[in-house]
Amino acid sequence: MSKIQLIKGEFKEQLDLLIAPQIKAGFPSPAEDYLHDSIDFNRDLIKHPEATFYGRVDGDSMIEAGICHGDIAVIDRSLEARNGDVIVAYINNEFTIKYLDLKHRKDGYIELRPANKKYNPIRIDESDSFEVWGVVVWTIKAWR
Repeated sequence: MSKIQLIKGEFKEQLDLLIAPQIKAGFPSPAEDYLHDSIDFNRDLIKHPEATFYGRVDGDSMIEAGICHGDIAVIDRSLEARNGDVIVAYINNEFTIKYLDLKHRKDGYIELRPANKKYNPIRIDESDSFEVWGVVVWTIKAWR
């Protein structure tokens, strides 16, 4: 099962972003080796900074979705969750990260689906204490 540790983050600085030059058919200019721009996480990745949190993933239940142990999930609490979204759920006093499956809502339950075949979906019905805590909008992965 994948759990998530929540972290509130603030980005105050822009980070330099190197952009490779466009591929041209003519003679290349040495002056155009690299173009510089900047990336500002609040501007480019975060639509609702006041409602955005970060969570460090703990576990392997979402590995087939590319969300692995140690990754950081960017979670927007202001978004309404839709069927198929990756969400952070608070269920029975525990946080987890899963796909939201609303197909059985008319039957009186919903499911939280893992992205790892060794785990079963979690069935949620009216007897459970359940809240969609937020929608995962990005993940940040360390490669080294």
